[in-house]
Amino acid sequence: MGNAQRPRLNRDMTELSRTAETVVAVTTLGCGLVAGVFFAFSGFVMAGLDRAAPAQAVAAMQGINQTAVRPPLMIALFGTALGSAAVAVIAFRSAQGTTRTLLLVGAGLYLVGAVGVTIAYNVPLNDELAAVGVGTAEQWQHYLTRWTAGNHVRTISSLAAAACLAAALKRT
Repeated sequence: MGNAQRPRLNRDMTELSRTAETVVAVTTLGCGLVAGVFFAFSGFVMAGLDRAAPAQAVAAMQGINQTAVRPPLMIALFGTALGSAAVAVIAFRSAQGTTRTLLLVGAGLYLVGAVGVTIAYNVPLNDELAAVGVGTAEQWQHYLTRWTAGNHVRTISSLAAAACLAAALKRT
């Protein structure tokens, strides 16, 4: 080949383009960022709110839920979803074997476990909480238990998605 460099091949004998690698890398970071946000709620925010009187906890969470629907979180959550969809396309078009599997599993974990759970489970709970007005202890515990369980799923799914995508990148 003379002075020309041979293309880098991963173990599955495929090469992702620089653009594809960038999309996967940015999506990996997005998954990690969103996992961190979810982790904060699972790790200490909800426990901190639970230390307050139920009416205060409900009011605080209602305020958090209202302010969450703003560009910083929405861009991270849904921009990463768009990236995950692009990663799935990249997997089918440009990857093989284990790399393809890692890309597809990572994209699927994020789309189903983070975005899907958010839309189908956590948001309806937030809407339910918004309608209660001044919350009682029973309403708060009902919300806290269920919402936090769903959030644990979102945290683990986002983190696992980031790990899968990072492993796929390491193979390229």
